Amino acid sequence: MKKIVIAIDGFSSTGKSTVAKQLAKKLNYIYVDTGAMYRAVTYFALENNFIGKGFFKEEDLIETLEDISITFKFNEALGFAEVYLNGKNIEADIRTLKVSKYVSPVATLSEVRRKLVEQQKLMGKEKGIVMDGRDIGTVVFPDAELKIFMTASAETRAQRRFKELLEKGHNLSYHDVLENVTTRDRIDSTREDSPLVKAEDAIEIDNSDLSIDEQLFSIIEMTDTLITN
Repeated sequence: MKKIVIAIDGFSSTGKSTVAKQLAKKLNYIYVDTGAMYRAVTYFALENNFIGKGFFKEEDLIETLEDISITFKFNEALGFAEVYLNGKNIEADIRTLKVSKYVSPVATLSEVRRKLVEQQKLMGKEKGIVMDGRDIGTVVFPDAELKIFMTASAETRAQRRFKELLEKGHNLSYHDVLENVTTRDRIDSTREDSPLVKAEDAIEIDNSDLSIDEQLFSIIEMTDTLITN
């Protein structure tokens, strides 16, 4: 049975990572969360005081990119790969609203994108990979056999994210989360380098009213057709 590359793009909090993880597990494919890679760089920038409220020391971050090593290590207990920055597990650290607030500005830097895209392309050379992000089907794997573009209303996505953060013990308001979602949409869609756009040959899935199982089932059907033909 042939192996393919599956690219899943879309707006924040559309459940891309959840579906991609489940799909990769079912197919026994490698899963790569590119959003986590950009979050790792953002976490590094925050820890080194390169970015914060009202400032962004872009040149300082660019000059230290070579000091950043991002790896994924599979956690059997959790059933997915966790993110490591320079050997330190930062999986929980990068999922905070603080990192979410600054990840889009960091991701607009061409130098950051270039560094991470190079790594991502290497990961998919042998195929058998599911990768999700913002520019996978347009920049990283423009020749991917299957491209999915996931979307949902901003309000639906904010409610999902709000619930997720509350369950993790974060103290915040729905308004803050909605503002973060809409701001990220604007930055991701209007940045000069690799803006968030739907690839011409991508299949769009609006999951505003779909369950995770429903959208997973539809993608598996598409995948089975490509693998067996």
